[in-house]
Amino acid sequence: MQRCFELALEGAGSVAPNPMVGAVLVYNNRIIGEGYHEKYREAHAEVNCIKSVSEADRHLIQESTLYVSLEPCAHFGKTPPCSQLIIDHHIPKVVIACSDPFIAVNGKGIEKLKEAGIEIVFGILEEEAKELNKRFFVFHQFKRPYIILKWAETANHFIASDTKERLLISNELSNRLVHRWRSEETAIMVGTNTALKDNPTLTNRLWSGKNPIRIVIDQHLNVPTDYHLLQKEVITIVFNDLKNETDEQLIYVRLDFCKNIIEQILRYCYAYPIQSIIVEGGAKLLQSFIDSGIWDEARIIQNESLNIETGLAAPILKAHILEDRFQLSKDTIFVYRNELKKI
Repeated sequence: MQRCFELALEGAGSVAPNPMVGAVLVYNNRIIGEGYHEKYREAHAEVNCIKSVSEADRHLIQESTLYVSLEPCAHFGKTPPCSQLIIDHHIPKVVIACSDPFIAVNGKGIEKLKEAGIEIVFGILEEEAKELNKRFFVFHQFKRPYIILKWAETANHFIASDTKERLLISNELSNRLVHRWRSEETAIMVGTNTALKDNPTLTNRLWSGKNPIRIVIDQHLNVPTDYHLLQKEVITIVFNDLKNETDEQLIYVRLDFCKNIIEQILRYCYAYPIQSIIVEGGAKLLQSFIDSGIWDEARIIQNESLNIETGLAAPILKAHILEDRFQLSKDTIFVYRNELKKI
């Protein structure tokens, strides 16, 4: 099952809104096939696993055990149901880490396999499997994207100076890590002030892989049309109070700013569907997510050697648990979880 997880991670950033899944086929303690879900709309892990079996070993498939990190699907979606594939290949035993929370599957795949007389072993490393697909589980259980909050701060907890000049806090290694993080999420979000002050590109140009969908909250459409965010190279959603309009990859979505903005945004993103969002600022937007309790992870980059006298204070986390801490040169990266959110 650990090998299933390793394989599944190869699909990170490429399979959403589908889950990352790995599969391993074993005959007498020998792996004869393995595969993972490589790309959205393409073959699932079980298909790639069975396809990988060599011609010399194909007669062993019907005597082997299939290990899979998530319940095989039982419905026709972008691809045929994997449960039927398993049945058609007469695989006698399937070991499954956890069930699929997606309503079209959720137990139906396991039920179909059992009805075909296949032996099922369920719940092997279940918590690890849920952690692997935490974005997928949050999306389907809470009907919203998985929310990651990210900011860089000085040693004395400021995220910007009082001047118009941009304060460079994180080092080059940390910047590359941030771009890798961007490549792993469906979307990236900033507020109006960050868009105006920094004119960010919000792409992952320092890392390989796809760019996230860009989201900017701009109530009065104050961001100039020649700013990076409004160029049509990447799908960009602008939440505003003035218009609904689509211009190529630029999507304007009108919201009611007299009501809860975060709830409206998350409702739209669930329908889009956007499975995960990394929120990169500014301080007011980040604090709004924290105060609402609607966040899952916070990733804070702290420059231990940088202090400033005055500036914009960093957001203040609530109900958080330190999950990880590591060093990149003089930057310390803290990873927190919301202790109130469980999957």
